[in-house]
Amino acid sequence: MAQAIRLYEIGGPEVLKLESVEVGAPGPGEARIRHSFIAVNFIDIYFRTGRYPMPLPNGLGSDAVGVVEAVGPGVTEVKPGDRVGYLLGPQGAYADVRVMPAAVLIPIPDAVSDRTASALMMKGLTAQYLFRQVYPLKGGETILYHAAAGGVGLVACQWARALGVHMIGTVSTDEKAEIARAHGCTHTIVTSRENIAKRVREITDGKGVPVVYDSVGKDTLQASLDSLQVRGTLVSNGTSSGPVVIDTMMLAAKGSIWVTRPAMIHYATPRAHMLEMAAELFDLVQRGQIISEPKQSFPLRAAAEAHRALESRKTTGATVLLP
Repeated sequence: MAQAIRLYEIGGPEVLKLESVEVGAPGPGEARIRHSFIAVNFIDIYFRTGRYPMPLPNGLGSDAVGVVEAVGPGVTEVKPGDRVGYLLGPQGAYADVRVMPAAVLIPIPDAVSDRTASALMMKGLTAQYLFRQVYPLKGGETILYHAAAGGVGLVACQWARALGVHMIGTVSTDEKAEIARAHGCTHTIVTSRENIAKRVREITDGKGVPVVYDSVGKDTLQASLDSLQVRGTLVSNGTSSGPVVIDTMMLAAKGSIWVTRPAMIHYATPRAHMLEMAAELFDLVQRGQIISEPKQSFPLRAAAEAHRALESRKTTGATVLLP
């Protein structure tokens, strides 16, 4: 019997229940994975609270690393013994063993540990598609990035530095500002005591930035728009503070602003493209330009505690569950 977190209703962290579940043999096109690390992402909270609907009862989690135990008929992508990670596929990563579609599994290079990979599957590939695809950065730009000390944020700080991009990062505390700067963030704005748009204009000599990456949502929308240049781009890639509602006339008044709400599934498929994204990420890791390890870990049975820590903004960097 495997151990897995299940939920039967939407709600607070208390709805997460640890149960024993049957995990059978993988079917055609499937592989059975024994997890070594399970990532906790803010999107998991969206599913738990019902912001992103899913059928119930269900598992939770979309991001983990581990080893292939068995493969089903017709599987050519991986073989038993392979170390793999994933970030796409059905919910249910909060488990010690599970069966997954083989097509979503990403081989982990020998030079990259499971621990490192666990902090990078969703978070590192999110930084990749934001910086290299959604609004491709060429180097030399000054950008605004919200939640710079978060799981994706610390990877983004390093990726920006590797690209020669000047990153202005928002954080909630002075301690998190120090962490973001240590990872490559050029300027930090402490939102508890600084006006975001005013500081952005000061840093950019009044010009504003060409792009804002905003995973916070409702609480930062106006500051994001006020920080942009004419015809700038708002990349709304999360809503941790609440949903974003945009008046299109306001976009015109702010300078003909472009807005996009990207989703990983549209940037990481087909499989060949997902593997190219992962190859770029792991190349930076192996060259020492991105260094990432989980900052917080919890046993699988304490998934609710992990959610509480993430929601309270007490965490920095990546958080993982240990099976």
